[in-house]
Parts: sequence; structure tokens; C-alpha cells
Amino acid sequence: MYDKQKDHGLLVISAGTGINLALGVLYTWSIFKGAIRESIQSGAVDGFNWDLTSLNDPYAVCCLVFACTMVLAGNIQDRFGPRITAFIGGLLVGLGFLWISTTTAYWGWILGFGVLVGAGIAFGYSAATPAALKWFSPSKTGKIAGIVVSGFGLASVYIAPLATWLLAMWGLQDAMLAFGLGFFVLVSLLSTMLLTPPEDYTPKDFVDRRHPGEHNLERRDDFIDVSASPSEIVKMPSFWLTWLLYFIGAGAGLMVISSIAGLAKSSLGEQAFLAVAILAIGNAGGRIIAGIASDHYGRYATLTALLFLQALLMFTAAAVIGGQSDSALILVLLTTFIGFNYGSNLALFPAICKDLWGIEHFGMNYGILFTAWGIGGFVMSRTSEVLRVQSGSFTGSFIIAGILLIAGASLTLFLHFHPIKRRRRKIRKEEKQMMKDSNLKIA
Repeated sequence: MYDKQKDHGLLVISAGTGINLALGVLYTWSIFKGAIRESIQSGAVDGFNWDLTSLNDPYAVCCLVFACTMVLAGNIQDRFGPRITAFIGGLLVGLGFLWISTTTAYWGWILGFGVLVGAGIAFGYSAATPAALKWFSPSKTGKIAGIVVSGFGLASVYIAPLATWLLAMWGLQDAMLAFGLGFFVLVSLLSTMLLTPPEDYTPKDFVDRRHPGEHNLERRDDFIDVSASPSEIVKMPSFWLTWLLYFIGAGAGLMVISSIAGLAKSSLGEQAFLAVAILAIGNAGGRIIAGIASDHYGRYATLTALLFLQALLMFTAAAVIGGQSDSALILVLLTTFIGFNYGSNLALFPAICKDLWGIEHFGMNYGILFTAWGIGGFVMSRTSEVLRVQSGSFTGSFIIAGILLIAGASLTLFLHFHPIKRRRRKIRKEEKQMMKDSNLKIA
């Protein structure tokens, strides 16, 4: 039992961020992929015997299963709460790593890493953010979502060097066993801290932000009556437009993440894991900064700017990496900013989902929207690996991603005209005028 009268917001944020710090192992795939590639090329009898074009398949399947399972996980989170949901996630991730620690078979890794780990990440991830958001005012939605999901992006900062060390000391299979046991214990413990507020709980500054005067308290209903169910949102054009934008923004970033260690090999050599860690720092920073920026400047203005910037980075990467540049500085800068822009998606889209369709069904609504992340990751990472094997370069993949990002940035303009957004902009304008008039009277 816990004290229902106490604000547990900071505890829940810490627990959610900690869970994501474990589940972010997904972003370290390029380290594991490098070890598998070396085993294939060595030709050892008891080693891996895969087609090189399929090296990204477990990662791509993991992204897809992660996203699709978010629908089920979100429903369980809405119905049974975040603690049991996160525990299931830790259990599945642990089982997945234990499974792949026993096999070198392609289908064994598809099942273990792709299906079990992917599903486990979905359960843990879907529990962390909704639990934290319920403790805070809507004025902090972007900031809180950004902080919690930053753990997922930041995970590679410690997992990448740890994985590199474990692979060198113990080998791939024993390293997977260690990760499986560690992640299960950590997520299980942190899941007990994902507390939910009582039904009558109201964040301290909920009214103060939107209703500075007592005479305007009735306007509060204009902000809390948005509650669309999953069956309702899938009928809305705004949902499918948002889904497409998520597909583009996330897919482009996941394409780079899946191969970053390999891309860095020529300039960083055995220290290529540093590129993974650097991308993780940018990834986490993007989630926090984009979340805060969206609270101040608007979700769509922030999203539009970041999609355009990501497109510019993709075209730059096509020129630099396609030109076989071995400059470590250029690679580090590109990696940091691509990670930053990718990470921003994971803060902006949960906030957009809550803004447009409310908190009541947030778990399942965001789960449905999140399928865009998984399908985008599956399509883009799989396509990029095939193109790389066929052409020997990632240039074509970067160019395709850049074109899609420009198209996505242009499409964000249509979301500015969503009825909910129009109504809220009107009310905020009225509130600013009232505060201005009030200050004039005081003066």
C-alpha cells in the first residue's frame, strides 16, 4: 500500500525512466549484429550461418512486434494498471535473451530477440509513460513524456560499451544470458514503483495554467472533455495522417540506428561502439528538448522543424558516407544530430496523441499509433540492408529517407487545422488577453 494523499510523481518518473533504460537495449542491435557478422565470415562449424542480407531481420522483427504488441499492452495497461504490465515486459525480455543465449539459428533469434524481446519491450514501454503523465498537469505533457522516454534512447550509452566488453570477455551467447537475467531483475523491481494516482487526484497547477481567474473556472471543461476511444480514432483522417508522419520520422532514424556501428567501423575501428553511445546521447536529448519545446512553441511547429532538419541530415549523410569519408568528427556530428531528431519523435507523438484524443484511453490509443514506429522501422531497416548488400553503400537509403522526411514535414501543415487544436488556440488567445487586461487594471 502507498499513501494516496502524497504526490508520487517524481518516483514514478524515475521508475519509468529506469525501465526504459533497460528496454533500450534494442538500440544496441548494431553491436550484436557486428558479432554475428564476424561469426558468419569466420565460417566456424558451431557459429552463425545466416545470409548477410538477413542480418537486420531480428532487429526489424523486434521493431514490428514491439509496435504491434503495444496495442495489446496498452489495453492491459489501461485495464490492469502499469505495474503488472511492466512486470510482464521484464519477464518476456528476460526469456527472449535467455532463448537466444542457447542458439545460433536464424529462426531462434527471430523468435527470441524479434518476438519475445520485442513483445517484452512493448509491455514495459507502454506502462512507463501513461503512469507518469497522470501525476502532472497537461502543461507538462511534453516535458514529462520526454524525460521518461529519454531513458529508452539513453540506454545505449551504457549498454553499448557493456555489450562490447561482455562480447570480448564471454562471447555472444554468455553475454545474452547476462543481459537476460539483469533486465528481468531490474524491470521487475522498478515495476513495483509505477504507482497511479487516485481517481479524484488533480495535479497542482492544472487549473492555474489554463484558468488564471476564478471567474473562468468553468472553461476547464474545454480542456478535459477530449476522450476518444480506439474505435473512434481509427475513423479520423487526423489519426492516419499522424500515423504516416510517425512512420516516416521513426523509420528514417531506425534505419540509421540498425547499422550505426557498421557505418562507424571505417573511422572509429574497434571503438565503433562509441558511435552507438553518441547517437544515444543525441536520442535522449532530442526526447527531452523536443518535449519541452513542444510545450512552449506547439507540437506541430516543433515537429515540422525537426522533420525538415532530419531530411537535411539524411542528404548530408548520403554525400558524406556515400563519399566514403573516414572523418570521425563528421560522423560524430551526424550521429548526434540524427539521434537527436529521431528521439524527438518519441516525445512528440505521445504528446500529440494525448492532446488530440485524451488520457482516458491513452494506453491503447498510443499503442495503435505506435504501430507506425514498428512498421516504419521494419520497412526502412530491412530495405536499407538489402540496398547496402546490392549496391555496397547506404547512399540510396539516405536519399529515399530524406525525400520522405520532406514530404512528412509538408504534411504536418494539415494537422494545424484539427478542430481540437483550433479550439484550444482560440481559448489560449482569450486567456492571454484576459491576463493582459487584468495586469492593466492592477497597474
